Amino acid sequence: RFIVCPQLARTVQRCLQRPARPGRQPVLIECAPGPGILTRTLLNAGVRVVALESNLAFLPNLQSLENTLDGQLKVIYGDFFRLDPLVTQTAKPPAVYSDKLFETIGVAAVPWKADVPVKVFGMLPQKKERNALWRLLFALYECSSVYRYGRVELNIFISEKEYKVLTAKPGEIRAYQALTVLYQVGCDIELLHKEPWSSFATNTKNGALAIPKSMCLPNDHFCLIRLTPRQNLFSRGLKSTNSSTFIFMVKQCFARPKSRLTDRLNSWSLDNSVKLLRELEIPKNAETRNLYPEDYRRLFEALQNSDMFTETWFHDEVLDNIRNMN
Repeated sequence: RFIVCPQLARTVQRCLQRPARPGRQPVLIECAPGPGILTRTLLNAGVRVVALESNLAFLPNLQSLENTLDGQLKVIYGDFFRLDPLVTQTAKPPAVYSDKLFETIGVAAVPWKADVPVKVFGMLPQKKERNALWRLLFALYECSSVYRYGRVELNIFISEKEYKVLTAKPGEIRAYQALTVLYQVGCDIELLHKEPWSSFATNTKNGALAIPKSMCLPNDHFCLIRLTPRQNLFSRGLKSTNSSTFIFMVKQCFARPKSRLTDRLNSWSLDNSVKLLRELEIPKNAETRNLYPEDYRRLFEALQNSDMFTETWFHDEVLDNIRNMN
């Protein structure tokens, strides 16, 4: 667990502020507030905060603060990054179900193209940072979990190395990955702030910062980024019902990033791959790692109009792959 220092809390508060719009402002869910340093800063700015805390040691102070306010702060025992666990039996706290959470805080679902109904602030768990990013991505594309309620905005601290992955471009060989393409298609990604690791306190036993090591990408900072789902994500041929197939297609293309796209298409028994790429104005000798995220979306939409995606073997492979990723 990392704890925001007071000076950084004020910086974060400025980053999270946006010009006020007419009507009710979004609720802010704060993940793992700890001693409440940032919580107090947000409350002083007039923000309505739902504090989701999984450490029992921090709950009494937060609940005491809650009791001094008139509904501006709601404290809940739970862990945002353990939302909607994939278990058959009833999950025990701090695991939380999103429908119960949103019912408790009084937030109803809104259409996808409506304004942001909820903002989330938190820090991705460093030991499972990549896993957390994938889980959030699946929920986004499937409109499940918190995204059943609309375009929930995430304001999260992630390691610099993962930020480099999310914002990479074709040609950045080590950073440009399937995760890059899928997040750039699905979200507007905005860097709000970069902070050295030393600005964070930690409550580990030896008092040291558990900074993730990186051999290939820079990782000297914790990056506060804003992920806002795109209003036009589910338009044209991409829908929440076929998004798993799109994710599978991108992951398969990046399984061998140096391979030619035509080879990948031919492996899917698509006979007219050269003609298809010509119609999309994609060079026939293009490697899979050379396509821009929007190229992958256009390719998927074109494939939706072919007979390939109706074949049973392809759908079976998609389902097996998705189960393994989950």
